[in-house]
Amino acid sequence: MRPAFSVVFLTTLTGAAQGLFLALFATELLARFGVLARPGTTFFVAGAVLAVVLAGLGLLASFFHLGHPERAWRAIAMWRTSWLSRECIFLPAFMATVFAYGLLHWFGSGLTLAVGALATLCCFGLFVSTGMIYTCIKVLREWASPLTTTNFIFLGCASGFTLAAGLSAWTAPDDIRFLATAAVVLTVIGCATRVASLVRNARLQPKATLQSATGIKHRQVVQKSRGFTGGAFNLKEFFHGQSEQTMRAIKWSFLVLTFPVPLALLAAGLSNASAALLAAAFAIQYAGLLAERWFFFAEAHHPQNMYYRGVS
Repeated sequence: MRPAFSVVFLTTLTGAAQGLFLALFATELLARFGVLARPGTTFFVAGAVLAVVLAGLGLLASFFHLGHPERAWRAIAMWRTSWLSRECIFLPAFMATVFAYGLLHWFGSGLTLAVGALATLCCFGLFVSTGMIYTCIKVLREWASPLTTTNFIFLGCASGFTLAAGLSAWTAPDDIRFLATAAVVLTVIGCATRVASLVRNARLQPKATLQSATGIKHRQVVQKSRGFTGGAFNLKEFFHGQSEQTMRAIKWSFLVLTFPVPLALLAAGLSNASAALLAAAFAIQYAGLLAERWFFFAEAHHPQNMYYRGVS
């Protein structure tokens, strides 16, 4: 498939926002039970603002994927059956509840846990809705796996907790160890699930062949023409247009940038509470996630490419 950069930015920015909020809420919960030192108000307010800004940028990016942005509100009409409609509902709901969460911390309200719990429900509703948009497309077998939604959740949480660790270096230094350690654990789990999906997809065998598509039983069927000589929608939208060498380079780039490099920076930042190293860990990990999400879309092989790309 041809990756749309608007959707690449949407899914990575909102994923980081969701992970950041979950880091804030987990820190507050553990602080309430005395497991962690309670951070100051600045940590929660700054984190909530940052989460809303990231989600807002993701929402803005999504409009570039629409043919008629002025009709975007109609996307929620099919919420009973469409995961895309549910995503369109959960995203603004998540932004609104996180904004309220930060505002309540600003005013010192005692309702932060209740609103945070509501925001957590919206957060996971958004994670599941976004992942299921792709998981439910059975014809794209690379996506049609529980690993798709799992990866959206763990990679989003990993980047969000990494960002929260960097934020805590400035605003809540007593909680750096918890947040950085959680970021390491989530990054390792995200690495395991993403590698598992790569291994699974590499083993997939096409269910359709030229013989089954045409009904011709001959052992060797060769296509000589597509029926047209110019460009077509099918060639532009269902194929990324990159060489196998480029695809391998992007795959190894995101594997390195998303996992081992941030892990090393998180470990170094944790040892000396360095805000610069923790911020660098997030920046490099996010760059890796951009490449990862591009590869995720490009990796899917649409069956129509057997015909439109199959000229000998």
